[in-house]
Amino acid sequence: MDNQKKKREFPHTYVIIFAIIIIAAILTWIVPGGEFARVSKDVNGISREVIVPGSFVKVNNQPQSWQVFTSIFQGMKRTYDIIFYILMIGGSFWLMNESKALDVAIYSFLNFTKRIERFKFLKIVGVNNLVIALIMICFSFFGAVIGMSEETIAFVVIFVPLAISMGYDSIVGVCMCFLGAGLGFASALLNPFTIGIAQGLSGIQLFSGIEYRFIIWIVINSIGIGYVIWYANRIKKNPKLSPVYDIDEYWRHKNTTEGNGSKTKPTNAAWIIFSIVSFVFAISSYFYPITHLTIGNSTVSAPIIPIATIIWIVAGILALRHSVQLFIVNILFFTILFLIVGVMGYGWYIKEISSLFLVMGLCSGIAFGKNANQIARLFIEGAKDIMSAALVVGLASGIVVILEQGKIIDSLLFFSANAMEGYGKLVSIAIMFIFYNLLNFIIASGSAKAALTIPLMSQFSDLIGISRQTTVTIYQLGGGFTNLISPTSGVTIGVLSIAKIPFNKWFRWFLPLMLILIVVAFLLLIPTIYIKLNGF
Repeated sequence: MDNQKKKREFPHTYVIIFAIIIIAAILTWIVPGGEFARVSKDVNGISREVIVPGSFVKVNNQPQSWQVFTSIFQGMKRTYDIIFYILMIGGSFWLMNESKALDVAIYSFLNFTKRIERFKFLKIVGVNNLVIALIMICFSFFGAVIGMSEETIAFVVIFVPLAISMGYDSIVGVCMCFLGAGLGFASALLNPFTIGIAQGLSGIQLFSGIEYRFIIWIVINSIGIGYVIWYANRIKKNPKLSPVYDIDEYWRHKNTTEGNGSKTKPTNAAWIIFSIVSFVFAISSYFYPITHLTIGNSTVSAPIIPIATIIWIVAGILALRHSVQLFIVNILFFTILFLIVGVMGYGWYIKEISSLFLVMGLCSGIAFGKNANQIARLFIEGAKDIMSAALVVGLASGIVVILEQGKIIDSLLFFSANAMEGYGKLVSIAIMFIFYNLLNFIIASGSAKAALTIPLMSQFSDLIGISRQTTVTIYQLGGGFTNLISPTSGVTIGVLSIAKIPFNKWFRWFLPLMLILIVVAFLLLIPTIYIKLNGF
């Protein structure tokens, strides 16, 4: 019996990805080689490498064999920033978790939801349902406006334990942050990394057509959030229905052993950290009195850092009078706040965000009274615990490396584009939509897909008589859902690895929802070719 179970055991995520690398290598022996000419083009103030339509030429393919092993090294090299980002998160949150601050925050939050459940409206709607919906809407908004994607990796270690404590499973925790942001990314409103680049390359007004995209955003989020709430309630009634019930023992055990965390009085070190951070905030307020937040094509200017400094000082004093755990939760809150401000106002990306979380971890460790050696040991333990999640990101990137080295990635693009010729508008947009959904398994980056395909697709749309805005919308929706199960997506693989969810479990769970979203997304594309919409 045990032997049969072992035979039926689903392959490990590493095995799946390595198998795909081998398949990609086999394709390099079969698919003819080809290349597009590329030029640098300024897109909304950023230089992008874009293909030149009509420049495709056949070249000798470069069959890959032993390169399947070197592709892993190349994949690690090209995704080093995300790998280090994940390690930073692991080490930093391990330091924070040592204080049990997150446990205190989660149990305080759950007690609060129980208290407000006495209100009739909230009892009918369900407080937990409202919590799931509000968290997902928040992440969806940031996905739709600033293209939040990699940033969600950091939130997995917050929302998975929260979901487990609420009586759900790790899938619900991942959905709160990762799927929420994914829904927003797919139905983007002002995302500069997708809509901004695609419209810039298409030569249409930046962020135009937002009225209909807002309708798309509402529809997609309503379906996605509704599905998650329905699933969460099923798991609440019968936890063993969860496909990750046994796997979640890791999180349940962690919650049990850590308990709700005993509150401890602040040490002198906590007050020193508070004073140093307050001084840094004050200096920053002097040098950056006004922050210019970029939201789509608009800029909002406000004295955000000075205001945040005042709030930090008041909240910090109140927290320190209560417990060191509350003060550390305060550090986490301001870390998230400055993550948003940094991304929207100062163009922060992985390097700056990683540094921000590192500072958060160090401040938490020192505030809790740990010495330098203890902090170093705890950080290493956290990085070690999350190491497999970091390494799998580089492994997944090896798939694209093989396709590029084999000189077939442009060929696949060229042959796909040619397959769309000679059909009517409806069939053409269907083929384009399918093309973008499949392209996610080769190119995970939204901006890279835009730079590689939009110059070609926008001209193709002129030939078949559909608006370039429609083409941008096809790219936007087609590039959003299959990306969430793509083994080449470092973010997807990283999130699942941190949450301890096997790739096959997530694939099976998300597949029905993905198919529903794909069908609805295609139906939402039809009005763009038959109805006169503003911007289309």
